[in-house]
Amino acid sequence: MALLVNNGHEVLVETKAGEGSKFSDKQYSEAGAQIAYAVEEVYKANIILKIEPPTLEELEYFRPGQTLISALQMGHLKQECINALLKKRVTALAYEFIEDKVGGMPIVRAMSEIAGSTVMLIAAEYLSTVNKGKGIILGGITGVPPTKVVIIGAGTVAEYAARAALSLGAEIQVFDNHLYKLRRIKHTLGNQFYTSTIDTITLSESLKNADVVIGALRAEKGKARHVVSEEMVKNMRPDSLIIDLSIDQGGCIATSETTSLNRPVLEGMTSYIIVFLMWPRG
Repeated sequence: MALLVNNGHEVLVETKAGEGSKFSDKQYSEAGAQIAYAVEEVYKANIILKIEPPTLEELEYFRPGQTLISALQMGHLKQECINALLKKRVTALAYEFIEDKVGGMPIVRAMSEIAGSTVMLIAAEYLSTVNKGKGIILGGITGVPPTKVVIIGAGTVAEYAARAALSLGAEIQVFDNHLYKLRRIKHTLGNQFYTSTIDTITLSESLKNADVVIGALRAEKGKARHVVSEEMVKNMRPDSLIIDLSIDQGGCIATSETTSLNRPVLEGMTSYIIVFLMWPRG
C-alpha cells in the first residue's frame, strides 16, 4: 500500500475491506490510502483490485476502460458476468492465468501452497465430534489404526497436503493420471506411500475406507472433470470428510457445490460431511 502511494498513485480502500485479515481502516489510512465509505466511490478508480470475481451487482458500477484484477474462476463465472464485462469493455486480468517468465503461475502456486498446508488442519477440525465428525484425530497413535487420507491429484496442493498428513501420522493414497506428477511427489516428499493412476475400480475401493478425501485435481483447460461419481460417494463410510479444492474449476467430485465462509459445510444424504473451499490450486 505504502509503496503504491509513494510512487504517486492514489489508492482507495473500501471500508472494512481488511477486517478478515486483521487490517484496520486506520492501518490503511496511515499507509497513505483513502478510505471509501460508499461502494460506488471505490468503483470510480481506474484499476479495481479484488479477491473474488465481481458479482453482477458490482459490475453495474464499472465503466468502460477500467481494468479489473481478480480471480475469475471461469469454471463458475456466469455467462451474464462475462457479457457484462464485454459490454462495459473492461480489461479483466485473472489471477489464475497470470504467468511468470518461465510459464509458471506464481499466484496460483502461492495459493496452492496455502491450501495444501491448511487443508489437513481443516480436516482435523471437521473430524472432531465438536463439528459432528467421526471423532477421530489426524495422528499416529500407538495401537490405533492411522487415519486414511485419499488425495486426488498430485500437484502443488497435493504435495503440501500429503506432507502435512504424513507429518501427522496419517496413511495417504495419491491418485493422478500423470505419472510424472506421481513420481515427482514421491521424490519431493522422500516417503514411500501409495500412488495410483485414476481408474474407477481402484479409486472406488480406496474411497470406501477413506476418512478424508481431498480433491486437488487441476484442469489444464476448462473445467475439472468429475472422477468421483455420486455412487462412489454414497459408498463411503458415514461421516467421512470430503474437501474439494477443485471447486473453482467445477470440482472433481460429482456432489460438489460452491459454498461460502458463512456456510462452509454440506451434510450428505448418507450422513457424510462435505466441505468445499474456494481456493485456486495447482
